[in-house]
Amino acid sequence: MSGDVSDTTELQPLDLESSRVSVQIPAVRYDQQGEMSDDERIGIAMRNFVKDFGRVAAIYMESCVHCGACAEACHYYVQTGDPRYTPIWKLEPFKQAYKREASPLAPVYRLLNLKSKVTVKQLREWQELIYDSCTMCGRCTMVCPMSIDIATLVGLARHGMFQAGLVPHELWAVAERAKREGSPLGATAQVFEDRVDWMGDEHEVEMHMNEDQADYLVTMSSIEIQKYPESMAAIAKVMNAIDASWTFHSDGYEATNFGMLSGNAEWQKAMTVKIIETAIKVGAKAVILPECGHAYGALRWQGANQYGKPLPFRVMHVSEFLAELVTNGRLKLNQVDRSVTFHDPCQVSRRGGATQAPRVVLKALGVDLREMQDSAEYNWCCGGGGGVVTIHRADALRYKTFEIKMRQVNETGAQMLLSTCANCRQTFDDGQEHFHWDKTMHSLLELVADNIVETEQ
Repeated sequence: MSGDVSDTTELQPLDLESSRVSVQIPAVRYDQQGEMSDDERIGIAMRNFVKDFGRVAAIYMESCVHCGACAEACHYYVQTGDPRYTPIWKLEPFKQAYKREASPLAPVYRLLNLKSKVTVKQLREWQELIYDSCTMCGRCTMVCPMSIDIATLVGLARHGMFQAGLVPHELWAVAERAKREGSPLGATAQVFEDRVDWMGDEHEVEMHMNEDQADYLVTMSSIEIQKYPESMAAIAKVMNAIDASWTFHSDGYEATNFGMLSGNAEWQKAMTVKIIETAIKVGAKAVILPECGHAYGALRWQGANQYGKPLPFRVMHVSEFLAELVTNGRLKLNQVDRSVTFHDPCQVSRRGGATQAPRVVLKALGVDLREMQDSAEYNWCCGGGGGVVTIHRADALRYKTFEIKMRQVNETGAQMLLSTCANCRQTFDDGQEHFHWDKTMHSLLELVADNIVETEQ
């Protein structure tokens, strides 16, 4: 299948004050996959929307009081002032479909046409709102007085959009590649094994690959394998320092899950089950997830649902694992005499609950932690999550939202910027290059690995 691109408006100028350049927003465009008629697309989208309407989603749909609190929590709205980017508005077709097709008063809505049918044109226009301008960071959910989980509803809306073939093509392409090759960025099993060997030699650290039995199955993300491979050596140093029984495994190493981000539940499940089955095969007591936000959500909070029963092992983000090691004394760290500020990945902290873990590690490192304004659970998103960093037509808007992060970091005056998400790291690297910014994002895991107190075995 290929993605067709259609333009619906003329170019409009946008002044990006902080970058002091004038760029043009690409014409509002939609991508589509597959050969379907408009009627077929709308039918498939509506069937999949309605399929996801459970009791909780229905309560959410009935609860919005239109207070506007979610708007002030959204980096897209705050940076543009455009009401289209109000989080709850992004769900309007979803709500329209619910009211007309699945709500208790659906027959009345249809009879009196109180809610009109959702059209393909409407879905095409909403593609930008569902994908380009929502990282599903959950900040809107955090502040909603009615506790509406807008981020989750956007994820459900993506299911219908994917099935109707209305996904931004770059996002569809990496998700399809992950399904076909096992990795969205081409980090096949052979590529992974080669890079593990390379990092082992480069850093003179013993790597464990494809062990028959291991207490810990260690996974990686595509971005780490391809762009930040030192993370593989870093986790190996930690594992070896505590004399752990651990392994990388070519059957289940890729924690990145673009099936979830694109809206394909079947592809999401396939990527998740690979890791689960591999962990069971080697008898792992725990799966250690990489510095990747959405990988944490995909396995830690959705894995058991995808598998259909409780997981027979623990699932830990690497920051949680490190925090546990330093807390119980298994890992001793040298003191780092630097001022540091920490960017909380949305899916690990706000959505995942692992907010204090990196701070436990930073305390053990002895750094001068300078928190950003609105840090921890209220941290502002980097702007690249939810697959947005892959969508090139969204670049100008993403850079605009990234200005929030630059201001936050600069205000701390910290010497070093850290995070525990490779996707955030990539977004920061891209923002640094675009704005010629003098700050570089670093990995907490790699800082830990560089400061392990060596003990006699």
